[in-house]
Amino acid sequence: MKVFDLPPLWTLLCLGSVLALDRMLPLDLFGMAGRVVGAAAVLAGLGLMLAAVMRMRVAATTVIPHRAPSALVTGGVFRWSRNPIYLGDVLVVLGITLWIDAPLGLLMLPVLMAVLTRRFILPEEAKLAAAFGPDFADWCLRTRRWL
Repeated sequence: MKVFDLPPLWTLLCLGSVLALDRMLPLDLFGMAGRVVGAAAVLAGLGLMLAAVMRMRVAATTVIPHRAPSALVTGGVFRWSRNPIYLGDVLVVLGITLWIDAPLGLLMLPVLMAVLTRRFILPEEAKLAAAFGPDFADWCLRTRRWL
């Protein structure tokens, strides 16, 4: 069943919830500023994801959750966040929420962050700690989980 337990599916589920909340109670709050900031957030999120995936590919380690890492990647975007791909997911949801002017959709951001943390980040951190011990512990001291 873990084959279907992937972060993009949870991100899409949150986006569907954002759309549903907007349909149930449409509010026009953000206007043009929401479109501009939303587009920037989506682009930043996608850019973070791409930069992280490229860095992980260079290190020849997996980007697939639930698989064992073969390298500890701490450079590039991983200097600012231990989870830039998940941060990118959150930025995409934020950006689309702002873009479509769905203020109630902002409620989905902490939900997505909690799901990503519990289902993916904590298990991944346990694998990294087991595989890389003190190097992982040092990285955790220097770099925050989200930002």
